[in-house]
Formats: sequence, C-alpha cells, structure tokens
Amino acid sequence: MSLDLDTNVTLRGEQELVRRAGHLFAAAAEQFVCAAADRKTWALEGARTQIAAARRHASPDLEVCKLYNPQALADEESERELITLAKIGAQIRICLAPLPQETIIIDRRIAVLAGPPVAGVREYTVVRSPGVIKSVESLFWSTWDSATPFADYRRTRPPSLSPESREILTLLAEGLKDEAAARKLGMSLRTYRRRVAEILTLLDAGSRFQAGLRAHELGLIK
Repeated sequence: MSLDLDTNVTLRGEQELVRRAGHLFAAAAEQFVCAAADRKTWALEGARTQIAAARRHASPDLEVCKLYNPQALADEESERELITLAKIGAQIRICLAPLPQETIIIDRRIAVLAGPPVAGVREYTVVRSPGVIKSVESLFWSTWDSATPFADYRRTRPPSLSPESREILTLLAEGLKDEAAARKLGMSLRTYRRRVAEILTLLDAGSRFQAGLRAHELGLIK
C-alpha cells in the first residue's frame, strides 16, 4: 500500500520504505536533492537499486544534487559510482562537516529523513509539512554552498586505491606488457585490462601515460 501523504508518516525499515514510498521517487519532476554521510544508508540488499530504478523513470530535466561526506569516496567502487553519477548530470559536492543520516527532498514538497539504525533497523520519516520542508531545505542549501564541488575535491587528493590497484600502477610504470602483468597478478588478461580501465577512471586519465603522470603527482608511485 503506497502513501497518502496528507500527514507525516514514519516507516520502519527499507522494505516498508520501498513498498510504500518508492513511488514518490519516480514522481520527482523538478528537483531531487540528497545529503548523506555516505552511500550506504540503506542496508537492505537491493533497496538502493530499487529506489534508483524508480527514479530513472522521472523527468529527464530533473535537477539532481547530492551532498556527501568524504567517506563516500572511501573505496574505489564508491568513487567510481559517484564519477558515473556526475557524468550523467548529477551535481555532487563534498562536505567536511558531519552530515546526519540520509535526507532526501523531492520537488521542494516532500522530504524523507532517515534515522539512525536501531537493532539493525532504520526508521524513515516522510514529511510533507511545508514549514519543516522549508527548514530542511534551508539547512541543505546553506551546507551545499560551503561544500566543495566533487571534481575540485577529487583534484586535491588521491583516490582510495586498493593494494591490487597500486600494484597494477607499479607494473604500468615499469612498462610491463599486459600479458606479463596479468600472469604476475594471477588474473586473466581481460580482467587485468578492465582493472586498468577502472584505475584510469579514478585518476581522470585518458591514457596510461596520463595515468602515470597523475599517479606521480599524487604520490601513488615513485
């Protein structure tokens, strides 16, 4: 049963959020903003995927603004996901001040406020009170204005590379052929080349040569 949002409603757990409020994400027509410490607010397997799938049916002109703490870039996969989001048009900023549990505002009229997990379960409050929405928006945009644009933030620090990625960078710097490097790492040639492509993405490099220069600049290799 979906929500009739004449009043504020608290939902218990990701399953109820997806079941009863998932349609709200798909209905976003003008603006979708989100603030979160990282991208792992939803612990339920597949919950974020279901929400994202619903939002893909929203208006193509939808303005998407995402505000995260630095831990949103704590690993390679998370950083690549944010890079992909930025490439398809999302505006992303990184905030050094601590952010609360995830806050979402849809079309300036609905907010979804995630609470801290209690015994492994989160509560999500769906808010439609205009005064509360206005206050939440004000807090979001004041924090947004003082945050660093995603691209600028990434230029100031090295990506969080895994030990394997660092080893691949070293082999690239040594000029080892792909076949030999793949054998040394115990992976297939296809997997090795995919990993190299992922590293180039994280370094914003269009070629292996550029990746080497960028890696030296960031102190990732000597």
